[in-house]
Amino acid sequence: MLAKVFSATLQGVEGLEVEIEVNSASGIPAIVIVGLPDTAVRESRDRVTTAIANSMLHWPRGRTTINLAPANVRKEGPAFDLPIALGLVGACEETPLPDLSSYCIAGELALDGAVRPIKGALSIALAARKQRRRAILLPSENAAEAALVDGIEVFGVRNLTETVQFLRGETAIRTTPHNAGALLQQASANAGVEDFADVRGQYHAKRAIEVAVSGGHNLLMLGPPGSGKSMLAKRIPSLMPPMSLSEAIETTKIHSSCGLLAGKSPAFVASRPFRSPHHTISDAGLLGGSATPSPGEVSLAHNGVLFLDELPEFRRSTLEVLRQPLEDGTVTIARAAGSFTFPADFVLVAALNPCPCGFYGDRKRKCRCSLQQVQRYRQRISGPLLDRIDLHLEVPSVTYTEMSRGDPGESSANMRVRVEHARAIQGARLGKEGRSNARMRPREIRQHCALGNGSASLLQSAVQSLNLSARAYDRILKVARTIADLAQSEAIETVHLQEAVSYRSLDREIWA
Repeated sequence: MLAKVFSATLQGVEGLEVEIEVNSASGIPAIVIVGLPDTAVRESRDRVTTAIANSMLHWPRGRTTINLAPANVRKEGPAFDLPIALGLVGACEETPLPDLSSYCIAGELALDGAVRPIKGALSIALAARKQRRRAILLPSENAAEAALVDGIEVFGVRNLTETVQFLRGETAIRTTPHNAGALLQQASANAGVEDFADVRGQYHAKRAIEVAVSGGHNLLMLGPPGSGKSMLAKRIPSLMPPMSLSEAIETTKIHSSCGLLAGKSPAFVASRPFRSPHHTISDAGLLGGSATPSPGEVSLAHNGVLFLDELPEFRRSTLEVLRQPLEDGTVTIARAAGSFTFPADFVLVAALNPCPCGFYGDRKRKCRCSLQQVQRYRQRISGPLLDRIDLHLEVPSVTYTEMSRGDPGESSANMRVRVEHARAIQGARLGKEGRSNARMRPREIRQHCALGNGSASLLQSAVQSLNLSARAYDRILKVARTIADLAQSEAIETVHLQEAVSYRSLDREIWA
């Protein structure tokens, strides 16, 4: 007897539908799984049969072949337990099941028949909708996540017995309501826990951060320990515009594929991510990798902020892998299992001390480092990587007068109003909502960043005196365009260009 069940597997962060065929025949009792299964899928044979027995159900006792199609795609993880179990039950003449072709089914089974949560539920639901499945059966813990996808019914199940009874029409399970809009509103209401009103002084730094967020520009902060670099960085997401539904679903899909949403409520990334990996992270941890590539920190920071504190302490080879995502907004990883492209459109925020002891150029404490030590410390960051960072910001230590001042600084809410207005101007100019000046193409730079004679002479002088590259030239123009947008100016004035050039402070240093 032949039974068919539809499920899905993850390829990177995308879901791919898998057809599970279960055929029972006479012969020596055995269960054979074919179709390029990994170890977790092969081991499902023992989990599934034990769960079926403990659920007081039956499965074929002869030779049973389970085929996972397409056979040329590797199948990974325990999410096939539930569909395989239903296929075995359906292939048994004693306990037939109705046609399951309208369902996509996924879930891990415990030995007692309980259904455990899986990762990648959102990607599986999207794959099921793409294949025009009417409904999806998932662990109850993953139902809210899958319900972000409109156009498909989502049923959360708790155990194998309940699932079989539901498919036979013996019991009812409530459909999980689609709640993406409500979750987005809730996230917007709860945003801004970290507020720039807590920051005393640092007016120049807050201005530069506002420019960086307005145009989606990368930012590097240089200052002594305790000057507030980390405090400033953690508040950057509070300035970013709320995520659209498409951005939230895309971000949630990445986090779900890494298993980061298991047990969380709500299982939905509705606010801008802020990722801050430790400097001991590996290349694969930052970029993504392993035998079957999975997203790294650059993809987990998609649509948000990637904060690298103590930048020179990262391995140089690890930092160099940032070049492609900083330019393209995506990262491509090639392994024996295939080539995978993950989204990685983030704002890079980096922080570092000016020297090994941290007090080079500080107004309060004396530096103990020699000039050679300072140069060697800064040379850990390559020139090409530094060239891809739009704004270089010096963050001096805060004075006692600034720290003891009772009145709060400007709030994130007030600053975000200006940021959102500048973003709206950019979206209208570039023809797509959400596109920022940092992602302007060369032709768009020529079209929207034209300079007058006085501004052109200033930029020529800056390029020649600072020995700037062509990439740095383009990035100065993009930053100047953002500053003009904040000032609601149609043209880039000389004052806008002067401010943009001032943010290339590290190009004036002996750096590499």
